[in-house]
Amino acid sequence: MNEANLIKLQTNRLISGMKLLDLPIDSASTIMDYLLLLRKWNKAYNMTAIDTLPEMVTHHALDALAVVNHYQGSRIIDVGTGGGIPGFILAIIYPNKQLVLLDAVGKKARFMRQVIRELGLINVEVVHERVENYLPDEKFDVVTSRAFAELSLFLDLTAHLVKPDGRFLAMKGPKEEKLKNGQPFRQTAVWEIKVPYMSGVRKLYQFEKIQSS
Repeated sequence: MNEANLIKLQTNRLISGMKLLDLPIDSASTIMDYLLLLRKWNKAYNMTAIDTLPEMVTHHALDALAVVNHYQGSRIIDVGTGGGIPGFILAIIYPNKQLVLLDAVGKKARFMRQVIRELGLINVEVVHERVENYLPDEKFDVVTSRAFAELSLFLDLTAHLVKPDGRFLAMKGPKEEKLKNGQPFRQTAVWEIKVPYMSGVRKLYQFEKIQSS
């Protein structure tokens, strides 16, 4: 299959998946442009183990799109974002939300800044820093990650980033994870997420800080 036909086929698959998720499809072309940039950079810089366009549509784009409705609030940080999942998907779907994409790996930060330039995303900031060293001027409504660390470590490392009434959202695989005893966080929800064209179920965990009295 030639490149043009591959892109057309996978764009249609992305649109079909977005319809299954009851999402508007007007951003599908921008999401596909992002995936094509990710695939291009991946050949030289090994950004992600998922290296074919069909897998990127399902395992990156649709995987993130399946949870976007759970992201409330106007200011979100995606920690350990790697190549920008779910951060870029959220930024494209929600142009009125402000996204910070944080990663400690320089080549990934350079890639993400290139995405911002090429796609004209004015609601995204890239931070090249270790999460524990990042001290933002303004804290976040939502702190999120996908496969960044196990739950207890994710919450410990990002506790300083969330507003008092903010939330943590962790995208995880099907295996159940529990917090360590005594951590100052409360699990407020866990959703089983079905991603179009992917077998199995993923989990999205939601936590909040326990406020000291």
